[in-house]
Amino acid sequence: MERNVWRKASASGGNGGQCVEVMVTDEAVKVRDTKDAGAGPVHVYTHGEWQAFVDGVKKGEFDL
Repeated sequence: MERNVWRKASASGGNGGQCVEVMVTDEAVKVRDTKDAGAGPVHVYTHGEWQAFVDGVKKGEFDL
């Protein structure tokens, strides 16, 4: 994955900005709300924290 570029899921198109963007850097993974247009907060996670989150999503740990 290309680093230092904000990305959002291709499935999020046309939803009025109701999505998040993710940027992977050498040091961390950053997450922000798209509708804030870069003016809102950025959440920063270690690569290990992000991988644990992604693994949990894939395993259905957050399903309602």
